[in-house]
Amino acid sequence: MPLPSHSLPPAGDAGSITRVAGIEVGHCTDTRRPTGCSVVIAREGAVAGVDVRGAAPGTRETDLLEPTHLVERIHAVMLAGGSAFGLDAASGAVRWLEERGIGLDVGVARIPLVPAAVLFDLTVGDARIRPDAAAGYAACSAASREDPAEGNVGAGAGAAVGKLFGMDRAMKGGIGSASITVEGVTVGALVACNAAGDVVDPDTGRPVAGARTADGLRLHDTRRALLAGDAPQSLLAGTNTTIGVVATDAAITKAQARRLAVCAHDGLARAINPVHTLSDGDTLFALGTGLAGRTLGMMVLCTLAAEVTARATLRAVWAAQGITTAQGLHLPGAADLAGGRP
Repeated sequence: MPLPSHSLPPAGDAGSITRVAGIEVGHCTDTRRPTGCSVVIAREGAVAGVDVRGAAPGTRETDLLEPTHLVERIHAVMLAGGSAFGLDAASGAVRWLEERGIGLDVGVARIPLVPAAVLFDLTVGDARIRPDAAAGYAACSAASREDPAEGNVGAGAGAAVGKLFGMDRAMKGGIGSASITVEGVTVGALVACNAAGDVVDPDTGRPVAGARTADGLRLHDTRRALLAGDAPQSLLAGTNTTIGVVATDAAITKAQARRLAVCAHDGLARAINPVHTLSDGDTLFALGTGLAGRTLGMMVLCTLAAEVTARATLRAVWAAQGITTAQGLHLPGAADLAGGRP
């Protein structure tokens, strides 16, 4: 069911990544800055793949997800703010999982495998505050099968979108989730959107959140502005990034998980413009728990992966609430602009 541009369906109607059998999600949000991290846990392990499209990624343990490499299953994925500092949150997840006997059995120990990706939110508040191992541990402790909170929480707490004409004209990003079930197989996504570009409604092509006009009252429409010759500001590489996880309970191989991650980026391309830029580190993971005991075939799974990624990205900004930091940076939410939603 398409998401209308004038309303945000309740989380229960849109589904979420936790509707996928075997998947749990937990957030840890540090309201001092704000920043945070979000973890996607597969206690029984999941076949996994990754696709990095942005030119400035911050990641951990992505090499082990190559289809030709040895390890078949991982146990969690960590998404965090804090740029490279935030990768430390994955260490907390490793400790939490180890304490519960979850991990790859190597005889003398069980090693939890936790790939991670980070987004840059250091300009939103005090950059000295960022997710650490304790935050990653706390996110795991909070994980559940419930539909996860969206908006200004976890890895989306410090996210912003529409920064090509300066942070003073940007808007609040966030984290969102969605899922679709077809014939007993579910595909879901969790996306933390901190894009340099605008977020657009895939069904209408209209910007929903992004760069604002100079007076701050309306959306500037970055795509049209760039095509008209409006020069963007120079952005430091890696100061943006949309990261996320697509998961399914279909039975898939490691190579198919990689393809699922590749196709999920189609969803980002539908919902963010421009996307995959030199200043973004856009990274998507794909997980397959296999608990549905069957598959729909890769054509259908990839179509669903792109769709739920686009929906989750849209939900990330619709759920985000405007903030003003102690340093005076104001980032309105999508519902704040021009008195409400376009």
